[in-house]
Amino acid sequence: MKALLKALGPGLLFASMAIGTSHLVLSTKAGAQYGWIMVIPIVLANLLKYPFFEFGVRYTTVTEKSLIEGYTNLGKNYLYIYAFVTLISTFTILAALYVVTAGLFINLFEITSVGAGIVSLGLFVFIGLILIIGKYRFLENSLKAVITILFIALLATTVMVLQKGPVPNSVSYQRPEIFNEVGILFLIGLVGWMPTAVEASGWVSLWGMENLKTMKNKPTLKLALQEFNVGYILTAVLALFFMVIGWMTLYGTGTELSGNAVVFADQLVNLFTTHIGNWAYFFIAIAAFATMFSTCMTAHDAISRVSLDVLQKLYPKKNIYNQKHAFALMVIAMAWINWIVISLFSANMGDLVGLATFVSFVFAPLLGWMNLKTVTGKDVPKEHQPKMGLKMLTYCGMIFLSLFALYYCWMLLV
Repeated sequence: MKALLKALGPGLLFASMAIGTSHLVLSTKAGAQYGWIMVIPIVLANLLKYPFFEFGVRYTTVTEKSLIEGYTNLGKNYLYIYAFVTLISTFTILAALYVVTAGLFINLFEITSVGAGIVSLGLFVFIGLILIIGKYRFLENSLKAVITILFIALLATTVMVLQKGPVPNSVSYQRPEIFNEVGILFLIGLVGWMPTAVEASGWVSLWGMENLKTMKNKPTLKLALQEFNVGYILTAVLALFFMVIGWMTLYGTGTELSGNAVVFADQLVNLFTTHIGNWAYFFIAIAAFATMFSTCMTAHDAISRVSLDVLQKLYPKKNIYNQKHAFALMVIAMAWINWIVISLFSANMGDLVGLATFVSFVFAPLLGWMNLKTVTGKDVPKEHQPKMGLKMLTYCGMIFLSLFALYYCWMLLV
């Protein structure tokens, strides 16, 4: 147990990054609109996507190389695929995360006189400084506190809503149709982003690389996977917490949750407190803000690291990517780029997120296959390669994601 606590790092960061819009927004909406039945797709998505992220941890622990380097060893075409997906994420994911977090911040501190763009800029500066000054070790240590606060606040909120029970008219409420166009599109979004996009397997791999640099003794594969499993299970459990909260407080009210970040934050907190009591405002507001703040911090760190690593592999002769301050410059560049995106395209943020969703869905099965090919390649000794059961789960996951991707493309075309 002591060794496991010392090894806590990549799995914890994965949990912090994944517990974002997929949980706060989509899981809550799933429970609010469709009720307890949404347990099934949430559990399935977490189960069938597990191997893709596990392979990132496995490959890095065994080889001490990043998963992106593994793609490069397979061939430049694999690297180009991952670079393309990363490029789309660079211009969309961070901007969307910061806008939602800014909305929660405005709601929490009731500073409606300040726009989301200005608050987003402040968050970019604050988080950027944390990442540049504190680096990986500070990120890891600080998130242990944030995740603890988040878990306690969510656990307390979930217990309170379960004690209170569902809203009075939820028993007679007619659940919306799941298997129509609106329901299927929502289901695709929920599954696609639960627990997060498949390209994040490369992010976990890079955190594993950083974790190895900070440790005196390299962890065994068994210990590294145990650490990751702790974070992954925590991610799945908190997704169910959010689903239960949405189900118990909003299901049957007929309330439409807004797509606007500030309005959504106000709806989320106020509807919960109306059902539970105003005294619970602190728990709910802190849980929501801690969720998105930690997601912004980890995603900003991850996208900066992965962009740097991809550029380094694409242009190995350029020494700039190996310089001491390269990471700091990339953190600043990511903040600058995404703040410009927010400033110019805030009214069309939904379209940008839609583009990111499309790319993630279409490429998810391919990235899953690339991860399997990498972890079963010559870099990884046979005894450290995934067993048959995990391989079978991987194939099931690829089929599962392929069907969703094909159906999503078909719905966009017809």
